[in-house]
Amino acid sequence: MDTVLLKYLPERAASPCFDLIKAYGVNLKIVNQRVTRHGDYRRLPDGSHQITVNATSNKYRFLITLIHEIAHLVAFQKYGRHIKPHGREWKHTFQSLMLPYIRPEIFPAKLLPLLARHFKNPKASSSTDANLSIALKEYDSDSNKTYVFEVPHGSLFRLYNGKLFRKGNKRVKRYECLEVKSGKLYLFQPNAEVEVISD
Repeated sequence: MDTVLLKYLPERAASPCFDLIKAYGVNLKIVNQRVTRHGDYRRLPDGSHQITVNATSNKYRFLITLIHEIAHLVAFQKYGRHIKPHGREWKHTFQSLMLPYIRPEIFPAKLLPLLARHFKNPKASSSTDANLSIALKEYDSDSNKTYVFEVPHGSLFRLYNGKLFRKGNKRVKRYECLEVKSGKLYLFQPNAEVEVISD
C-alpha cells in the first residue's frame, strides 16, 4: 500500500498518510475519475471504514481529498454519527489532520498561502474555493477542460452531462449562463470546468 500511495501522493506525504490509513483501519479504494465528487467515506455494515478517492495525476488534490475523507471518519468517531457531515466538528478535525501537511516539503510554495486561507474555514469541497481550485488545476496533467471564467462572453460551452450553455454576465462572484435547450438561466462558479464549443 505504501508504494501504491507514492504513485498518487507527494513523496513526503505518503508515509504519514499510510500511518493514518493503518491507525483508523481504512479500506482505501482508488477509483476511476468521477465527475461529481473527488472522494467519499462510508462506514460499511460490518463496521469497517471504506474511503474511495479518484485516481488522479494531481498529487496535491489527491492528498487534500484523502485527508478530507479521513476527517469524516475521525469526526464521526469522536463526536458521534449525528453531526453534520461538513459541520464545525468535521471542519475542526479536517484542519487538525491537514495542518502537518501544509508545509513546503509537501506542497509547492505558490499553493501554501491559498491552502492556509482555505483551511481557516474549509468548505465541503476544495472545488468550491475558486482560487484554490484554479491553482490546483495547474498540476493536472490531462485536462482539456476550461473554466467558465476563461470562456469568452456569449460563447457556447458544454457540461460533462452534455447540456449546452451560453455564457452571460458576471454577477458578484458567479456567471449567469443560459441553458440553450430550456432557456433557463443558471449561475456558475468561476471555476466550473466546461468544454468550449465553437459556434
